[in-house]
Amino acid sequence: MFKARITTAVSALGATAAGTILLGCSASVEVNKSTPPKLSADKLSSTLSKKLAATTGQAKPDISCPEALVGKVGTTTRCTLTADDGSTLGITVKVTSVSGDQIHYDFKADAKASPAAN
Repeated sequence: MFKARITTAVSALGATAAGTILLGCSASVEVNKSTPPKLSADKLSSTLSKKLAATTGQAKPDISCPEALVGKVGTTTRCTLTADDGSTLGITVKVTSVSGDQIHYDFKADAKASPAAN
C-alpha cells in the first residue's frame, strides 16, 4: 500500500515536470571562451535540472546529457530525465542564439515517457 502511494507520487511529479517541459522553455548560460563556445554535458544537465525544479517547485530531477552543447545556432542534443521509478523522458535541447560566449537555447520534452526497464 505504501509503495503504491510513492509510485503514484513519483508518477504525478513526472507528469508535472513533463507538462512543464512540454510548454517549452528557454535558458542561457555563459561559458568559457572558445570558438565556438561549448557548454559541457555536466553543466547542461545541471542547468536543465535547476530550471525544471524552479519551474515546477519540485526537487531537482535526475537529468543526464551525453555530450557538450556546441554554441552554434540550430545545434541540437538529446538529454534524458530519469524518474524515481526508472521511467525516462527524452528532452531535446536546441541552440537558438549565441552572444559572444553565452549560449541561448530552448528545450522541450518528448510527448510520452518510456517505462522503466524490468
